[in-house]
Amino acid sequence: MPTVHRNFMNESTIPDVPAPGGRSKPLGVLLTNLGTPDNTSTKAVRRYLREFLSDRRVIDLNRALWLPILYGIILTIRPRKSAESYREVWLDEGSPLLVYARRQAEAMQRLFDQRLEQPVKVAVGMRYGQPSLADGLAELYAAGCRRLVILPAYPQYSATTVATTYDKIGSILAGWAEQPALHTITSYAVEPGYLSALENSIREYWAEHGRPDRLVFSFHGIPKRYVKQGDPYPRDCGLTAYYVARRLGLTTADYKVCFQSRFGREPWLKPYLDETMKRWGAAGVGTVDVICPGFSSDCLETIEEVGSENRDYFEQAGGGQLRYIPALNDRADHVDFLANLAEHELGPWLSHVDSPISNAPSEAAWA
Repeated sequence: MPTVHRNFMNESTIPDVPAPGGRSKPLGVLLTNLGTPDNTSTKAVRRYLREFLSDRRVIDLNRALWLPILYGIILTIRPRKSAESYREVWLDEGSPLLVYARRQAEAMQRLFDQRLEQPVKVAVGMRYGQPSLADGLAELYAAGCRRLVILPAYPQYSATTVATTYDKIGSILAGWAEQPALHTITSYAVEPGYLSALENSIREYWAEHGRPDRLVFSFHGIPKRYVKQGDPYPRDCGLTAYYVARRLGLTTADYKVCFQSRFGREPWLKPYLDETMKRWGAAGVGTVDVICPGFSSDCLETIEEVGSENRDYFEQAGGGQLRYIPALNDRADHVDFLANLAEHELGPWLSHVDSPISNAPSEAAWA
């Protein structure tokens, strides 16, 4: 039975309430990513592409111009080809991006359960497709979480990824009668734990396979026009590559930053990965390793576009060998960093805080 307090005004009783700050309630972490089709059917891919390419943050063209192109051409032609590509990378458990996101969340959950006294619930939500951001928020709410950390698994900030995630979350919560308190993470491009995980993955790959002639940091591109409008994305990409290269002891001649996955005819961030691979192949470059630091989980753009398509460009043009270094996925050091990052943001709400990065400066601070 709960302890009761006597109200001398009307002799009614009320139960004890949680201590100020609500520390008895679980806290929530929503791990988000881009999303994926539900399966490899043309119908599922079309549904996913329709949602993705209808986002004004992704394609900001005038709707009167863009929608006829989207519905009349792209959604008629592209889904079939994309579905074939998804079949090449699909895992037994499903889409690689979603499989690894769930593994990351499960591993983070284990870490929180082991080292925190206060309960923390981790859920997954995708900006496009399933499980949706609404699903993830609802899961946390049902678990009693009223204070949440939102962790978009995009190391480098872009309006096309991070901002649209928060746009969507805002629109979802606008319909809630009881809204949770939020702490948001927008970028971790130069956090030491993230850089260490990248460095470790590269060193481990080289220890097993040998060092290449050149290393490429390949990031997903965006239109140049978006950068002119204020998107800081290429800055974050450049910083990540610079600090990892410095940790590896590389000179500017040893590595290169490239951008991939361009779409449409307007100029995107350069240099383009595919053109660089064709040029290096024709020049007879021996071995090239490509890592994609902007992708926290392997997906179609890394496994197929880099590991297959660009490998063909390079090797068929006369190059030696292109090797793809896998994304960080659910590596222990990567998951540990993500948990530390989320725990740091949970800090003010935790009854006990012992976060490894709570007092750690960003890499830029001590450069």
